[in-house]
Amino acid sequence: MVVVILTACPAGLRGHLTRWLLEISAGVFVGKVNGRVRDELWQRVLELLKDGRAMMVFSKRGEQGLAFRVHRHDWEPCDFDGLTLMRRPEQDRNEPAMRPGWSVASRRVKARRPTKKSD
Repeated sequence: MVVVILTACPAGLRGHLTRWLLEISAGVFVGKVNGRVRDELWQRVLELLKDGRAMMVFSKRGEQGLAFRVHRHDWEPCDFDGLTLMRRPEQDRNEPAMRPGWSVASRRVKARRPTKKSD
């Protein structure tokens, strides 16, 4: 079993992948191909993908039963005691996700706070 997830890919690449895999959602392809075809499909994805990102998950013998391949993706596979896990790079954890006070709820709370009156 092979799952390919593409983001911001050209239409030609999507058309090429539909020869071998089924597109079950926009940019998500699923199918069952042998190892040689799987490797050739990944090479084709790397050749035709311009500014987009790609991730491939496929079945593999072993304890976990699957393996990952990523290209220009935020998440990266890492080996942890024989298991392959997906993690975000370190730099993303230290940066604040959004500035404080961005949501409507925080603005409402701020508006309800009593203000100091100067006499």
